Amino acid sequence: MQDIYIVEAARSPIGKRGKGLAGLMPADLLGKVQRGALERAGIDPANVGQVIGGCVSQVNQQSFNIARIAWLSQGFPEEVAATTVDSQCGSSQQATSMGAAMIGSGMEDIVMACGVEMMSVIPLGSNMAGGVPMGESYMQHYQPTSQFQGAAMIAEEYQITRQDTDAFGMSSQEKAIAAWEEGRFDREIVPVEAPVLDKEGNPTGDTHTVTKDEGLRATDMASLGALQAVPGQEIHTAGSSSQVSDGAAVVILASAAGVEKYGLKPRAKIRATTLVGCDPVTMLKGPIPATQKVLDQTGLSIDDIDTFEVNEAFASVVLAWQKAVGADAAKVNPNGGAIALGHPTGSTGARLITTALHELERTNGRYGLIAMCCGGGLGTGTVIERL
Repeated sequence: MQDIYIVEAARSPIGKRGKGLAGLMPADLLGKVQRGALERAGIDPANVGQVIGGCVSQVNQQSFNIARIAWLSQGFPEEVAATTVDSQCGSSQQATSMGAAMIGSGMEDIVMACGVEMMSVIPLGSNMAGGVPMGESYMQHYQPTSQFQGAAMIAEEYQITRQDTDAFGMSSQEKAIAAWEEGRFDREIVPVEAPVLDKEGNPTGDTHTVTKDEGLRATDMASLGALQAVPGQEIHTAGSSSQVSDGAAVVILASAAGVEKYGLKPRAKIRATTLVGCDPVTMLKGPIPATQKVLDQTGLSIDDIDTFEVNEAFASVVLAWQKAVGADAAKVNPNGGAIALGHPTGSTGARLITTALHELERTNGRYGLIAMCCGGGLGTGTVIERL
């Protein structure tokens, strides 16, 4: 297989539900980040072989192959094809894996992997408004559960307490606030101009530029302890669960031939990538087997990894993963995660890769491991090596 290089990775700020980015069309948000990433890499859009985008709720404004609509909405060449995929929360990480396969096989020289989710506009689950897909045949094999229930079952299995999840939620906020104060996210952000909305959610006719993640909030254990648990469980609250958010992210991949032909600067290699299945009842344990698989693929040990980005869908997911794989907690989500920053589902995988790359560059680390849990019992995993 050919070497697979990351030549650019960028993301939007993550908007809080109904706030800074909520006035945008999803295609426009993704398109702005697509343009920003291409400009930073110095890539002519016509030289992109294919675009692969992730999006979970592919309905209404996020329907009709949103990755293609975003591309065309920027006036980019119509000859460049695009595909939108759904691997639930891992959609844009899987889009990156698919792009890596295209580069590694020699099928393309440049692939844009990306993702978007505008949860202010299209709430999670909107594409199941007409009915759920789990019928009697499914229920003969598996008990239908929610992600909330799965997170609670994981907490019970790994003996994770409410005190543990509250402490993890507070740590996520503290790390994210410190990261922003120190400017750690500055290089990965594409500022986004968006319409200003009034209190009723209507455009005022003005615009503003969003430059910072909007989910950060100072907190303490007393205030976290006072929050009510998420319905259906007693462990997680709004302070230890991922936020409903808006966002987009882009990772541009290239082959060695593409790097040479277009004069690009490779910043990292993708060393391994995977999508695994796991129990769809507990649902959210996928990062554990995904981590083991990509470590086996690379021959690396858990101690060889310099930084981990494991999605904070719920605090118990990351805490259970740490216990199972033996990761050094000090290396996990060093700049906070989805509890503090937000989780625009279809874009988070590419966002985590983007953040991992920039963290390796900031700290002169070598290896980064990115993993996510996904609805329905899936797990994504990627190992990147900084150059």
